Amino acid sequence: MHPSRVSTTAAAAATALLLPRAAFAATSCNPTNSSQFPCTPNPGLCKTSFSTDFTSGQNTSWRMTYGSVDYTSAGAEFTIAKQGDAPTMTTDFYIWYGKVEVTMKSAPGQGIISSIVLESADYDEVDWEFFGSVNTEVESNYFGKGNTTTYDREEYHTVSTPQDTSHVYTIDWTPTALTWSIDGTAVRTLARSAALGGANYPQTPMAVKLGVWAGGDSSNGYWTREWAGGNTTYSAAAGMPWTMAVEKVEITNYNPAVAYNWTDTSGDSDSIALLGSCAGSSSSSIASASVSAASSSALAVVSTPVAGGGFVSTPGAGSSIASISAASSSALAAVSTPGAGAGAGGIVVSTPGAGGVVISTPGASSSSIVVSTPISTPSVSTPTPAGAVYTGAAVAGTLQSGALVAAGALAVAAFL
Repeated sequence: MHPSRVSTTAAAAATALLLPRAAFAATSCNPTNSSQFPCTPNPGLCKTSFSTDFTSGQNTSWRMTYGSVDYTSAGAEFTIAKQGDAPTMTTDFYIWYGKVEVTMKSAPGQGIISSIVLESADYDEVDWEFFGSVNTEVESNYFGKGNTTTYDREEYHTVSTPQDTSHVYTIDWTPTALTWSIDGTAVRTLARSAALGGANYPQTPMAVKLGVWAGGDSSNGYWTREWAGGNTTYSAAAGMPWTMAVEKVEITNYNPAVAYNWTDTSGDSDSIALLGSCAGSSSSSIASASVSAASSSALAVVSTPVAGGGFVSTPGAGSSIASISAASSSALAAVSTPGAGAGAGGIVVSTPGAGGVVISTPGASSSSIVVSTPISTPSVSTPTPAGAVYTGAAVAGTLQSGALVAAGALAVAAFL
């Protein structure tokens, strides 16, 4: 065990686990917060497998949430070169149960923490965390809804020189158990029932995040710095710059979907609805998938191809896209996806009945998703950005390029 952790008390662990990792923990809408619900559905990975080789350069399905990284033959290099550096990236999609395998070297440096994090919008979380002052171990940890009422979740595992040697760190997350493995050997398994009877078990869609940060920074609390291995001194004499290098990430998604919708504020796995058909889970992006029904509380809009590459959207009895559509019972939003070959002249016509008629023109490529929202007067809508989904309530006005061009024209309820 790392010397600085020998005297760590329960109170210390409580503080250490509430780490100031804003780049990791930020969420724009917590679905379990009744004042924020409903939230935009989480964009999904619409295929079973996703691979990134950072030694070949950048992958656009990852975005930086803080700082920047360098791409070299060693992979994506996350470097702390001065106080305040904390380069962090995240996938632009979520998975709902799956396997994440990261090949990497952790960063050295006292108080420096290298992290692999799976995190949901309601702060379900699964971690690998590495201590820069210890070149012989790694910590596994998890959270349910950010709950820190118990402080016995972390465990420490021996690993050979993680700062100098590439290893494969795996999290295998299923509805019944979490397994952490190093180089294919399981080092920890957590049964769902062992996490406060399942209440503290991570069970909602999560994004994958990678980054390095200074837990030993002077701005952090005493116990955070103690947990991280001590105070960080930013100097060449102390070994700065410190770099974490990620070579490769393999992600398996056990529930491919266009998006994941939170149907209530419980945060339970039963509240998550899969949206969209992923064409046998072989498609590579949200834009290539079609939106399908998710529940039975309202009518769905069904899109049918027509001559010229367009679609005609009509209400379908007994199904629902309530999780994506506007929260207005008097006017139903239509979600339409122009398929391959739908050029600038392709037309998507949505006819949801009482809500009105909207004519939408898809973009010049099949990557544009057009969402047609019924309004009181027919109008023309230009395409949304590639991979985007807009929905809203039915009111008079015009939506153009995803922007409101008339006051009060459209209440935008979702953006993926």
